[in-house]
Amino acid sequence: MEILLKDIVIIFLLSMVVLFICHRLKVPTIVGFLITGLLLGPHGLGLIAAGKEVKDLAEIGVVMLLFTIGIEFSLKDLIRIKRAVLMGGSLQVLLTLAATFFFARHFAYGLGGSVFAGFLVALSSTAIVLKLLQDRAEIESPHGQTTLGILIYQDIVIVPMILLTPLLAGKADGLGTSLPLLLAKAIGIIVLVILSAEYIVPKVLYQIARTRSRELFLLSIVVMCLAVAWLTHSLGLSLALGAFLAGLTISESEYSHQALSNVLPFRDLFTSFFFISIGMLLDIRFLFEKPSLVFFLALGVLLAKSLLGMVTTLVLGLPLRTAILVGLGLCQVGEFSFILAEEGLKYDLLGGDIFQLFLAVSVLTMAATPFIIILGDRIVEAVLHFPLPQKLKSGLYPLQGLTDSKKKVQLKGHLIVVGYGINGKNVTRAARLASVPYLIIEMNPETVRIEKKKGEPIYYGDAGQEAVLNHANIRQARIIVLVISDPAATRKIARTARNLNPGVHIIARTRFLQEMEPLYQLGVNEVIPEEFETSVEIFSRVLTRYHIPRNEIDRFVTEMRTDGYEMFRRLPQHGTAFCDLQSYIPDVQINTVRVGQASPFIGKTLSEVELRKKYGVTLLAIRRDKETVSNPDADTKIEANDIWIILAPPDKFAQITAVLS
Repeated sequence: MEILLKDIVIIFLLSMVVLFICHRLKVPTIVGFLITGLLLGPHGLGLIAAGKEVKDLAEIGVVMLLFTIGIEFSLKDLIRIKRAVLMGGSLQVLLTLAATFFFARHFAYGLGGSVFAGFLVALSSTAIVLKLLQDRAEIESPHGQTTLGILIYQDIVIVPMILLTPLLAGKADGLGTSLPLLLAKAIGIIVLVILSAEYIVPKVLYQIARTRSRELFLLSIVVMCLAVAWLTHSLGLSLALGAFLAGLTISESEYSHQALSNVLPFRDLFTSFFFISIGMLLDIRFLFEKPSLVFFLALGVLLAKSLLGMVTTLVLGLPLRTAILVGLGLCQVGEFSFILAEEGLKYDLLGGDIFQLFLAVSVLTMAATPFIIILGDRIVEAVLHFPLPQKLKSGLYPLQGLTDSKKKVQLKGHLIVVGYGINGKNVTRAARLASVPYLIIEMNPETVRIEKKKGEPIYYGDAGQEAVLNHANIRQARIIVLVISDPAATRKIARTARNLNPGVHIIARTRFLQEMEPLYQLGVNEVIPEEFETSVEIFSRVLTRYHIPRNEIDRFVTEMRTDGYEMFRRLPQHGTAFCDLQSYIPDVQINTVRVGQASPFIGKTLSEVELRKKYGVTLLAIRRDKETVSNPDADTKIEANDIWIILAPPDKFAQITAVLS
């Protein structure tokens, strides 16, 4: 125990130093953990004596990681991306396995060993890729969802791979009788998980939550995780699969968010042991003895897996941009390959040098992955500049996209909505109620197919392509709203839309405040940050509980939005558009107000109501029916349902709105 405690202290101290240096150099933390393991291991400085215990802690890290993934990913979500899981995952694994098999056979490697090499290379790193996608807020993007589906399939397919390992080594005694039994056990566990998620776990957690004991709740969550993992392992399945299934049972309850927040610190702690343990396995001397072989094999794995992942995504029908990003995300060798490699050592499918070669190549691909994903958008831009077929760029899915029709959309002054998630649906619902003409561009083919049947004007395409926006008649559009969960794609679409139509009003949603300035610099007129808007909503509800008058709350909120958004804007080098006028005059706003049926202004002329003298506002224009009267004269009569475009200070809007309504 004393030796283990000393080793843990050494691991944490060295990790702190290495991670601090990595942070200063802007190197991802995963690479820092791998370097730490390399320094600590028996082939480095040899500072760790309790290697087996550290390895056990690393296995707990994998269990905790898959458990949290299961909590965050419900059974309903799994069904929603079933195509990416089943078709995408199967195709990616088979293609990679086949390519590796033929490569190994070409160099006279044995039949069983070649298939086993395909198993090792086919798996990608769930731990690294999902962490990077979460950090970049890209899990909900098309490439994030596709990558997640394929990774989930890989995490499940390791079970039959482990079962087939003895067969590949020619030691399959009893496998014929045990395989059906194991399959029956797996089906039984899955049924048990589904029933538990529906009937047992929510009731148990409810009774535990009623006690209001944080310690009891945390202990219950950890017990559920480890118990299911132990159960699956005792039945011959993997610990990681059991942990994932345990997470799925909790994800269906209303206590999943609390459970996740309790477990996250433990996950981060034990996952660090996992990456450190991988670094400890590598023999640095082998790397220096055969640097060319290791480097070219690692490069070959990165290129081959990227290409095969891209082909898989294209077969699913997704655009080239999504395919490239998915391929880059799946380019490395995964953590479960190390678990599988140990099985290979047990059955003599991997020799000493081959095992070290596998470790060196795997660690290099893992270390390169964060940098590759960071450079992903630049790689996409470079590839899309090549004169490739438009069908390849927009996707091969058999749907009518915007670029499929010979005639472009004939709408004018319309609204273009890019993305049809929750925000996109709310925007189009409002447009429908206000009789505003609109069309939707969406990259999820399933969503397009479903919504088109409902009569929505929705089209399949990548709005980052000029051809797609041209067919959506972007040059005649009045507003384009970007509500997708991919920051890089949002910037690309904004840039393309502004180039094609300098006068279009661009509204973009983003999750984080740091995304605002780059979007404004690209010419976006309004950026709605979810972080900021959430704080504004919380602020207004807090004031409501303190019984602050509603009109004062509205004034506070208006001032917060005006002051808060101005912090992120920068004066552009080109001229100022009229729609941006309020951005440079922070004490006034331009807004629209509808004249209600009961307004006392109806039937009077503008000179009679004396807007500027009595209310301190300036009427810029009146929109009546489908016509707009700019700078209306004093004799203009006011009618019900007129829409006024008003210039006024924020505190005057509430007053004039009340009178007009």
